[in-house]
Amino acid sequence: MNNRYNIESLSPVWAKELNCAITVCDKEGIALYQNDKSIKTNGNVIGSNIIGCHSPRSVEIIKRLLTGESNSYTISKKGEKKLIYQTPWYDEGEIAGLVEFSIVIPEEMPHYDRG
Repeated sequence: MNNRYNIESLSPVWAKELNCAITVCDKEGIALYQNDKSIKTNGNVIGSNIIGCHSPRSVEIIKRLLTGESNSYTISKKGEKKLIYQTPWYDEGEIAGLVEFSIVIPEEMPHYDRG
């Protein structure tokens, strides 16, 4: 893999065993980092291009995210409800790639208005 990013610098100790899936890719869609939960959920895709495992609609969203937008939604998969949050990560002020957090949430989740 020809990449300028040090994988170790993308794998903070606190993220490794966190109880949500974290996947980081570069601007070309190459997976650079997965925490333990991401590997368990998605298999080890480090070094693979994530673009190839997404639908054309998802690829358009990925392209949009690489302009600086974020994306969030919920899904149900294998009996679990999940919050998906996708956002760019930056290196020296420039978009360097994307990070995705996949968090299992309860079917009924309280909402508090603190405004």
